[in-house]
Amino acid sequence: MLAPAALLVLALIAGVLSGVVGTGSSLVLLPVLLWAYGPRVAVPVMGIAAVMGNLGRVVVWWRHIAWKPTVAYAAPGVPAAVLGAHTLLTIPEQVADGAIATFFLAMIAARRSGAVAHWRFRLWHLALGGAAVGFLTGILFSTGPISVPIFTAYGLSGGAFLGSEAASSLLLYAGKLATFGFADALSPAIVMRGVLIGSALLIGSVVARRVVERIGTHTHEILIDIVLAAGAATMVLAILR
Repeated sequence: MLAPAALLVLALIAGVLSGVVGTGSSLVLLPVLLWAYGPRVAVPVMGIAAVMGNLGRVVVWWRHIAWKPTVAYAAPGVPAAVLGAHTLLTIPEQVADGAIATFFLAMIAARRSGAVAHWRFRLWHLALGGAAVGFLTGILFSTGPISVPIFTAYGLSGGAFLGSEAASSLLLYAGKLATFGFADALSPAIVMRGVLIGSALLIGSVVARRVVERIGTHTHEILIDIVLAAGAATMVLAILR
């Protein structure tokens, strides 16, 4: 099992990555947590951590948040995330691992096809996207690579994108976390692990602001694909285990 200190360092790195490219913390941490604890523990822990990490990005980019697309995305996304969380709690762990691995690989194929680069979204597109991503977030908890093109297709970039995506994700994750709470899936040990990892993510999100303008689009795309591929490989290993 990964040592707590090493896990916190990894969480700090994941927080910086997420703060720079708009996604990545769950993709880095969730496979490790799944390997160590299994989906029933790892997903609630990541839920608490993700809430804190996104809170950090919201604070950093508060003045840049575009509230109309944020609300349009989150309004249907929150109840969909609750439904997805209920689904996660009722399916076998091997099915959850397989779904996560399949999702990672499918996202690489979709992104490499170039189709997402031609998307042009309006508010109702964001509402549909929020519902779909919300449900997937309830089950998978690593849907940042989907929300990135959804918000950029609306025309958001820079701080407006980072802040708006973080604010909507914060609401979706909070809905999922509430579902775990009502289902008695949040033990004191899970809460403690989530808070510790989330604190590292929050610090990483704040630090990331200093390097946001230094990263190029090509590097952004490569970083996302790398963590997707690594996540899929880890899930396959977990299934084989």
